[in-house]
Amino acid sequence: MIRTVHVSDVGLVRSVNEDTAWTQQLAHGLTLGIVADGMGGHQAGDVASKLAVETIVNDLSEISNDVSLQECEIALKEAIIHANEVVYRRAQQYEEYRNMGTTVVAALLKGQGGIIGHIGDSRAYLYRQEKIEQLTEDHSLVNMLLKNKQISAEEASVHPRRNVLTRALGTDKEVIVDMDYITLELGDTLVICSDGLSNFVTTEQMIDTLGNTLLSLQSRADTLLQLALEAGGEDNITVVLVELGEDTGSSTKELKA
Repeated sequence: MIRTVHVSDVGLVRSVNEDTAWTQQLAHGLTLGIVADGMGGHQAGDVASKLAVETIVNDLSEISNDVSLQECEIALKEAIIHANEVVYRRAQQYEEYRNMGTTVVAALLKGQGGIIGHIGDSRAYLYRQEKIEQLTEDHSLVNMLLKNKQISAEEASVHPRRNVLTRALGTDKEVIVDMDYITLELGDTLVICSDGLSNFVTTEQMIDTLGNTLLSLQSRADTLLQLALEAGGEDNITVVLVELGEDTGSSTKELKA
């Protein structure tokens, strides 16, 4: 069965948590997990991420229970594009929200198959058998420089403009959404997180934490968050964990951050 948890923290430096997370099994058996990391100044980023997540959740709540995985892909992409329209329109209507936007990573699972929709530098990872793979590609200036071999991986990790995005939700009237299929195997954990986690917690730390089966899924999420805080907590920190485990007869768990 699929189990889900999410945690979020303002961190040790910021005064407002501009991240929004949501995870739950929808009424018709699909599982949805989302992380959005807002930007745009005091409160505006918070508004952008919440609007994006609310729009996607509302749109996908209307899916029928007999959809194919291909239809899930279409529905998720349309929901993210709709969220872009909602955030962009709000930013145009109110001066205090001008130029606000957000990242988004959303995973929609149907059984063991799933779709990931992605904009920005929040990430999705797949943990499987003591290995972790980054599933999404950052839409960031630093990643573009890295791909073009203009900087090294070491330089990228400390680059002064590493938080500059090349693509975000809500900042432009139209946006391109990256879409990818995934297949989960028994014991796999899907990790969706904001850069407040991925910039401060190493892949080795993620592997050690996610592989510790003595910890509950909730405790593993809490441990990852604590590791980011111990590394400085310089940003908002958010993580969603989705695990495919043995069916114990218990229901999927939703935790509000």
